[in-house]
Amino acid sequence: MKKLFSILTTAAMLLSLCALTACGEKPAEDATDAQGDAQEPAAVETVTEGKLTMSTNAAFPPYEMLDDSGKIIGIDAEVAEAIAEKLGLELQIDDMGFETALTAVQNGQSDIAMAGITVDEERLKVMDFSDSYATGVQVVIVKEDSPIQSIDDLANAEMIGCQAGTTGYIYCSDTPENGGYGEDHVTAYDTGALAVMALANGQIDAVVIDNEPAKAFVAANEGLKILDTEFAVEDYAIGVAKGNTTLLDAINNAMKELKADGTFQKIVDKYITAEAE
Repeated sequence: MKKLFSILTTAAMLLSLCALTACGEKPAEDATDAQGDAQEPAAVETVTEGKLTMSTNAAFPPYEMLDDSGKIIGIDAEVAEAIAEKLGLELQIDDMGFETALTAVQNGQSDIAMAGITVDEERLKVMDFSDSYATGVQVVIVKEDSPIQSIDDLANAEMIGCQAGTTGYIYCSDTPENGGYGEDHVTAYDTGALAVMALANGQIDAVVIDNEPAKAFVAANEGLKILDTEFAVEDYAIGVAKGNTTLLDAINNAMKELKADGTFQKIVDKYITAEAE
C-alpha cells in the first residue's frame, strides 16, 4: 500500500511539473510561429551593428544614380532598402568608384556591393554572389555618322571607351586571340558618363556599356546611337564577402520573398519597362 501511495504521489508531482513547464509541448514562441504569426528576421552579423552597408557607384542609371537633391536612387538602391527591411536592418549606402565598391566588400568595409555587378570567374575568386536578380546586356554606343555600324566593325576602332573595372573593359582590353581588342585600343574611365562624354567630343570611337545606362546616356546626348547587336549578355547579382554564407543565405531568402510578393517587379517597373527575371 505504501508502494502504491508512493507511485501515485510521484505521478502527481510529475503532472504538476509538466503543467508548470508545458512538458511535451513546443516553446510558446514556436507555437506562435505555427499559427502563422510574424517571426523575427534571422540575425546576421554586419559591419555596423543594426545596419546593412551597401557600397555602390551611383553613376549607373537606372540601377543607381543621384537625384537632384544628391540622394542615391534606382533599382539597386530600392531593392537593397527592401532587403534591409526584411532583415530588420537600416540601409546605409556609400557611393564610391566601381572598383572600390567591389574591394570594400572584400576588405570588410561594406556588407554588400550592388552596382549592376555581373558575375565572372575572376570575381568569384574573391567574392561570393547572390542568386541573379536581373539580366544585363552590354551594348555599343557610337556617333550616328560613325563608320562603326556593327559589332564586327569594333575591330577597326582606334579607341574604345569603357568604365574601369567593368566586364566591358575586361572583354575589350583582352588580347585579340581571346576575343578582345588589346589594351592599346581601350581607355578606362571612372564612370560610364565620362566615357560617353569622350565619345561625344570625338576623343574615342565607341563605348561598350550596359544597355539600360546606355539608353539613358543616348537620350541625354544628341547625335549618339546604340548598335542593334548585343555585345554580351550577363547576370547581375549582389556581392558579399567570401565565405559569408549567413548573410548570403539571408539575402537570397529575402530576394525570393520580394519576388514572390511582387515588390521586386514593382521596383523595376518604376525605372524600366522590361520584365525582371
